[in-house]
Amino acid sequence: MKLAILSDTHGLLRPEVTEHLKAADASLHGGDINRQSIVDELRQYAPLYIVRGNNDKDWAEAIPHDLTVTLGGVTFFMVHNRKEVPADLAGVDAVVFGHSHKYVQEEKGGVLWLNPGSCGPRRFHQEITMMTAEAEENSYAGRQSCRECMCPGSMRPLTMKMAPLLPFDLRKREFPQGSAKSW
Repeated sequence: MKLAILSDTHGLLRPEVTEHLKAADASLHGGDINRQSIVDELRQYAPLYIVRGNNDKDWAEAIPHDLTVTLGGVTFFMVHNRKEVPADLAGVDAVVFGHSHKYVQEEKGGVLWLNPGSCGPRRFHQEITMMTAEAEENSYAGRQSCRECMCPGSMRPLTMKMAPLLPFDLRKREFPQGSAKSW
C-alpha cells in the first residue's frame, strides 16, 4: 500500500505534493491544515487520515485530536504535537506527528517515529519535505526522491526533498543490515 505522509501544509498544497498524493493509496496528515478547502482537496486523491493541529481552529472541530489507524498491516498513531503522544503505545508500529516542521525518522522503543516535516509555506530556512512510503503486512519501506520545482510566486528553483525513509522490518523492529542513511 502506497502512502503519502505529510503535515503542516498551513493552507498551501503545492502541485509537486499533489503529484505524490495522486499516486498514493492513502494519505496521512499530521495536522495544521488551516483550511477546509485543503481537507476537501486531499480527500479527492485517496482515503485521508488526518488529525487537528494547534493552528486548526473552530472550522476543524470535527477533525480528531489524535487517531489510530491500521493500513497495510501497519498500525499508526497520529497526533500533531509529539509531546501529546501517550506513554502506552502498545500495538502501535509507527507514530506520525508534525508541529516542528522538521523531518524526523527514528526508531525508539520498538516504534518508528515519523515527522514528515512541512510541505506548506517555507518557515525560516527549513527544507520543504513530506514522506512517501509503502506499508505491507509487517514491513514498512520508503523511498527518496529529489526534484527541482518552482515555488509559486517565485522565479527561483526550490528543492522539493522527499525525505528518505529506510526499509524497516516491523516484526523484528530493526533496519536491515547494511542499510545506511544517505542524508
